[in-house]
Amino acid sequence: MDEPKTDGGSQPIAPAQEPANPELASIKRLLILLDKTAKSSRTYGATNPVAQKFLQQLFETLTDHLGHYSKLAFLVQRSELYVNGDVVYRSEQESGHENIAFKLYTDGIRELTFLEGLQLEELSALLDALWGNLDPEEDDDDIVTRLWAKNLASITLVTAEEIAKASTGGDVLALQTAGTMTASKSSLRALLDREQARIKQGEGTGLEKRGGQGTGAGGTPTGAGTGQGTDGSANRSPSGHLGYEVSDLELAELAKEIEAESRRDNTTYLLDMLTAILASERSPAILTKLLDLWGNLLDSLTAHGKWTVLDNVLGLLHTAAEIRPDLDEDHKKQLASLLDNLGRPERIAMIEAYLNKTPNATTEGLPTVLLPMTASAIPALCTLLANLEMPAHQAIVSDALEALAKDQPDPLLRGLSDRRPRYVRSLLAILLKWNNPRLLDSIEKLALYPDIQVRKEVIRAIGILRPNGNGTKLVTLANDAEESVRLAALKLLLRGHYTASYSAWAPLVTTDQFKDRPLSEKRAVFQAMRATSGEEIIPSFTRLLTEWSWINRKKKEELASLAAEALGKLGTPAAVAALELGQKKGSAAIRQACTAALAQAQRHQLKQTASS
Repeated sequence: MDEPKTDGGSQPIAPAQEPANPELASIKRLLILLDKTAKSSRTYGATNPVAQKFLQQLFETLTDHLGHYSKLAFLVQRSELYVNGDVVYRSEQESGHENIAFKLYTDGIRELTFLEGLQLEELSALLDALWGNLDPEEDDDDIVTRLWAKNLASITLVTAEEIAKASTGGDVLALQTAGTMTASKSSLRALLDREQARIKQGEGTGLEKRGGQGTGAGGTPTGAGTGQGTDGSANRSPSGHLGYEVSDLELAELAKEIEAESRRDNTTYLLDMLTAILASERSPAILTKLLDLWGNLLDSLTAHGKWTVLDNVLGLLHTAAEIRPDLDEDHKKQLASLLDNLGRPERIAMIEAYLNKTPNATTEGLPTVLLPMTASAIPALCTLLANLEMPAHQAIVSDALEALAKDQPDPLLRGLSDRRPRYVRSLLAILLKWNNPRLLDSIEKLALYPDIQVRKEVIRAIGILRPNGNGTKLVTLANDAEESVRLAALKLLLRGHYTASYSAWAPLVTTDQFKDRPLSEKRAVFQAMRATSGEEIIPSFTRLLTEWSWINRKKKEELASLAAEALGKLGTPAAVAALELGQKKGSAAIRQACTAALAQAQRHQLKQTASS
């Protein structure tokens, strides 16, 4: 089975896998550092502390490598870099990294060599030539020309033009492919030196006529790459300039790259540009306009629900002071204003419009946008919570308010007077999570709120925030128009942790409507009275046991029986005395109830005696 070939077609391409020797491992680490250094330099500017840190790390690592191996020579192909015949770098499709090999190759560089004794200034000059910090007058120059102008002593190049000029036959690439890819210990520079020596001996190819322009460590003249025409000669345009022959495979790859670039996310591309400007711009007037533009960008991302991108932008703005420590006070205030105004009502209204009007609106990243907002955003977030239509969206805002408003609950307490039950219930849920008893006074004011669920939440809040003590508010709720509310209040009162005077119960148990309630509810009321009022109930219950009546006799006897049962559970001497009086003066049904209650009181007393 045929092995895949290089661009020249003569040498198999080794898979780009982890090297088996320490030299290749060191080279691959260097290439990773080179990519990081290039990215930070392009993004923040070469003078930024972040970029300088990566440059220093790359220089130290490269210096250490050269100290062990004397030199580092990269053979450049269109998509790969080779060292001694091994692939140390290969561009990947869909990768976010810039294709270093392609950048060098298209500018005509076929070999790049670093020599021992490399200086930091030389490495910095190479990176400037490759990626940035160029003078406007030099923008049209290629990499080779820029490096030639710098006359670097410890960095050497071999260009495609040198190879073409040193070739004797019709195959101008024969030296590049056959002569280098088969010799793992050689380099293009060594081969070119031999070729030039041959030329000086009279076998010339015309290179000797050009003087000393074609060689040198880093002193390579500007030139384009070469190719081979179908007739075997170097491709030249009518002007005589060297050119490239592009194969069908290369054309297909270029088409893929163009298509991938056309599909790039314009928003991300714009953000990268603005970030680079923010990191490097020195003009105060332009910086002021730029920060204004960031504000417009925040509005646009908010209006379109780009929460993840918005979060990334906010993260960048938070770290902008570190990226640009040289910002003056006015720009720092302008930057702080961008972050402080994140929760202004107009921007919160954009969030509301997007979530309510966009079908299947995305919420990924929204929580991380809301949580960093300042306390000034709390009223606007309360309005947002009240106006959102989807429970899932409401839950996100509730979580944000729970975190932001814990120490400033007043906007939420004011919201309890709202007439929208769903909103009030959401506020109550937040308040209860804080478990702050001082909030109970405001919550208890909702005891008469029209919505049933809200009144039930008030009862739950009392149980959580005041698990014992005064139960007067619960007694009021035990007289609610809704049965489920009354039962919830009674259930809490029956636990015996609350106190309430008989006068608080009287408006409930002395009305005719009370007699019409279900027997189970009336029993619960009498037992709750016993648990909260103690012996205060004895005078009223005694009257029920001894009072004769011919009107509603059956209902009154039912109440008297329930009173006797409550007194029996109370079991105090005064309660026993009231039962004995009812046993003497009550009707037959009441006497029977009092007898049963006395037996229960005696059992209760025996248990107390046994336990004491």
